Amino acid sequence: MQLIKVDPRALKENPDRMRQTKSTPQADALLLATIKAVGIVQPPVITPETGGGNGYVINAGHRRAKQAIAAGLEEIDVLVDEAANDNGAMRSMVENIAREALNPVDQWRAIERLVALAWTEEAIGVALALPLRQIRKLRLLANVLPAMLDHMAKGDMPDERQLRTVAAASVDEQKEVWKKHKPSKADPQVSWWSVAQALQKTRMFARHASFGDDLAKAYGIHWVEDLFAPADEDSRYTTDVEAFLGAQQEWMTANLPKKGIIAETTNYGEVKLPPKAERVHGKPAKSDCTAMYLDRDGRVQTVHYRMPAARNPKGKTGSGSDNAPDDVGEVSKPRPDVTRKGVEMIGDYRTDALREALGRAPIEDDTLMALLILAFASQNVSVTTGSGGTYCGHSRLAKNAAALFDGAGKLSFDMDTLRVAARTMLVDVFSCRENATNSGIVARVAGEVIGADTFLPNMGTDDFLSCLSRTALEASCKDTPVLPRQRVKDTRAALVEHFKEGHFVHPAALFAPDDMKLSQWLSSGETPADADEADEDATGMGDDLSDEEPEAFREAAE
Repeated sequence: MQLIKVDPRALKENPDRMRQTKSTPQADALLLATIKAVGIVQPPVITPETGGGNGYVINAGHRRAKQAIAAGLEEIDVLVDEAANDNGAMRSMVENIAREALNPVDQWRAIERLVALAWTEEAIGVALALPLRQIRKLRLLANVLPAMLDHMAKGDMPDERQLRTVAAASVDEQKEVWKKHKPSKADPQVSWWSVAQALQKTRMFARHASFGDDLAKAYGIHWVEDLFAPADEDSRYTTDVEAFLGAQQEWMTANLPKKGIIAETTNYGEVKLPPKAERVHGKPAKSDCTAMYLDRDGRVQTVHYRMPAARNPKGKTGSGSDNAPDDVGEVSKPRPDVTRKGVEMIGDYRTDALREALGRAPIEDDTLMALLILAFASQNVSVTTGSGGTYCGHSRLAKNAAALFDGAGKLSFDMDTLRVAARTMLVDVFSCRENATNSGIVARVAGEVIGADTFLPNMGTDDFLSCLSRTALEASCKDTPVLPRQRVKDTRAALVEHFKEGHFVHPAALFAPDDMKLSQWLSSGETPADADEADEDATGMGDDLSDEEPEAFREAAE
């Protein structure tokens, strides 16, 4: 190394210099005043130009050379040194840190630059007297979206928690969020809270996992180390919540005790035990049962409970009473797949879909006549008999028949008018609602015949899915990318989001009736032989009614 005098204007700037952030005008003014007063105290360090040039490149002291030019100095003292293998990257960084603290963003980028120049993380840590974990943390920050780093370098820095969230996100995710929250001329400050909130993801930590590496590999779980966490704890985590909870569920299933169940939790994270169960807080007995569940952090928790002993009926004693302590009590009645409210909602959905199908779906004339016959067999339809029975009909039905009359009160209509009247009559009569208007199984038969299933609305809503049991809700995840969650409400929310733009119809809402119930209904409409014989004996003309009347109907139809 030698000391020489050169014209500062002849020096070339190093394009790969360490300090990228511009200095403040106040700092430049102070340096200029110092040079004018006492000159340059510490000579800049320069290296001979490589690649065929005969000039010198500034290695350290860009600001001093620039302000010397501003002060009008014709010559300045400089130290000439040979270029290092890394082009002086480490020496430049150390010199800058010792002279004036680097901007944090420049420091992050400088460490990443050293790695690109074949410095190992361990060697960088030794040279800068920093722990290896800190070097890795700073490298993570250096790979934040460049546009974000440029803005941070201006002094608008997020706090550590926000920075931690931003650095943990992928560059593509950062890019999408930055488009929405980047500063503007009207608002130059970035809302880092909003940026971090948009990039925030639920984390499941490896220290909370009961499963091992085999299940982690099977579920495709990749652990990421949280470099911002204390170094003395296992900070590995994953944001794949579904896979984590699935692995935990499989581990619980494989390790469930003999008298064990996998329990659900309440909205407050408390375990739901079977009805009448008494939780055991002390040492459990052999006859006690075990419940395993996942808490809010995804950890497997275990509690013990005991069921009350089964009671013998009054006045009876069983020979197995000695085994009473081992009984687990009466088994609670399982919740139906669809609650009463859900059944009522299905009834409304079916009625609306049936009416829309009756108004719009193509129906052949013979089918229309058959449906009309079915309509008058509905549970909610009654007529006044010719013998003066009690009136139970509905006056609204009269308007449908009135359309078949002309202005003179004569029955006059064409086929189009007849079809419209038949459809409106069916719309008024048929109902699947769970109340007094229910037409019974015939309405479901009619809906199946005319394809009313296609008119059912999207049932993938929170209002309807909340009426399903856990088993039915998880069964609805079939043929979808949605995986069952630990909490029922999370599974429901995922299904609602999935079917937001789609169409979901629960199998229980389809019109096709149960074969057994249809068979029972058909059997109930048959005339028993005994009743036929009784009619024959009473009237003496049973054969006439059974043989001649249907034939007369056929003739009329022709």
